[in-house]
Amino acid sequence: RKQTGNCGRHETMSKYDEHDYTAFKLPASVISRVDVSRLVREFEALDNALTSKGVREKANASELEMPAQTPQLTAFLDANPVVLENAKDREDYIKQLRLLKKNVHVMNMTFAVVADAESLQQLSAWIRDAIHPQIVLEAHLQPALVAGAYIRSQNHVFDFSVRNALKAKRGELKKELEALRG
Repeated sequence: RKQTGNCGRHETMSKYDEHDYTAFKLPASVISRVDVSRLVREFEALDNALTSKGVREKANASELEMPAQTPQLTAFLDANPVVLENAKDREDYIKQLRLLKKNVHVMNMTFAVVADAESLQQLSAWIRDAIHPQIVLEAHLQPALVAGAYIRSQNHVFDFSVRNALKAKRGELKKELEALRG
């Protein structure tokens, strides 16, 4: 039995597609590289618990309590067709999640103030829809920006700060100020 979410993926995917980390969809709640690492650890803990549960059932031992799932893991399981009942599938997913952790795309964003988690989730969801489904954000703080953001990826830098906007319009501002002075 497959557990699938409503992420628009088809039930008829090949085994290779299901277990290829490039096909994984990260939920908006997985924002940073640290969140991806936590996701890997939680999936490994879930695998260990399910393996222990299977062994205990075969030995007619007492029932093992399953670990609690975080909202991030639950959202990941809902967004990706993961077969939890099959130990081999779980092992393959762990390998692929480790590859995802190693190869995840990182976008560094520097803000003038600390960005709240809800804003970062909305931003990561938008970036994943617009740019790439596996981008994670690394948020940094730089009060000297005053307002706006500075965004850096592997091969692009975007300066959306007020300082940069004023610098770009310096000539126009100078003319306007001179005109006001008379």
